[in-house]
Amino acid sequence: MVFSNQVLTTVRLAGLTAPYLTSKSKLYSVKILSGNLDAVKIRQYYCLMPAKKYHHGDLKNALIRAGVEILSREGVHGLSLRKVAQKAGVSHTAPYSHFADKQALIAAISTEGFRIIYEKLSDAISHYQGKPLRQLVEGAWAYIQFALSDPAHFKVTLSSVLEREKDYSGFVEMSQKSYGLVVQMVENCQAAGILRPGPVDVEAVSVWSIVHGFVSLLLEGQFYHSLLERCTVRELLISCLAHITLIELTPETYEQVESSGRYVYLR
Repeated sequence: MVFSNQVLTTVRLAGLTAPYLTSKSKLYSVKILSGNLDAVKIRQYYCLMPAKKYHHGDLKNALIRAGVEILSREGVHGLSLRKVAQKAGVSHTAPYSHFADKQALIAAISTEGFRIIYEKLSDAISHYQGKPLRQLVEGAWAYIQFALSDPAHFKVTLSSVLEREKDYSGFVEMSQKSYGLVVQMVENCQAAGILRPGPVDVEAVSVWSIVHGFVSLLLEGQFYHSLLERCTVRELLISCLAHITLIELTPETYEQVESSGRYVYLR
């Protein structure tokens, strides 16, 4: 059968069926050049290629990552779902499959940040069972490592850009669980006489405030260079924590004190 110079309505090529569209659509047309279908010429065939797709789970994480980068660079007023979609390389409607609006995206970003904090604190507590001083120092160090490794995400998580926090149950749950681990570490230290007795929630806020203030100054470059030349960030952290403990604690003696389990209490 000869198809030369004929236009077909449908052509199956390499397992792909391409319906013929009129010239008004300006997408593509199919014309038989010879009796051999292998010689079919498809103009603008790229229209038939599948668009880039994310697997389930990948899209949400890609949007969160894009949102973090935009927030860190342009602030909350520069964030939009359209910008996030563009940065993630998806259609401008794609974010709406996961987030109802901009605030829902910010809630997801902050929730993910608290999840990271929770996992780091949980690892410190479980890894150093029965060693409360170690839990305190290593938990604080894990918190700082998150801030240093991903400062943009850390800042968004601990900022006030999320409005109506109580409307986002996932965020509330994860932030409370993270704070609960801080309380647990403080309780363990109080029981061992490392931290002063008193309302555990008040002491937990004090510890968190010191560690968060420390890393905030660090991220903003407010530590003198001469100080950082003499001490590592970890040594400075231990020195700061020493001001709230009831035991002698220095960067030099920390490892020895913890390995021996014998604390020297301050009078």
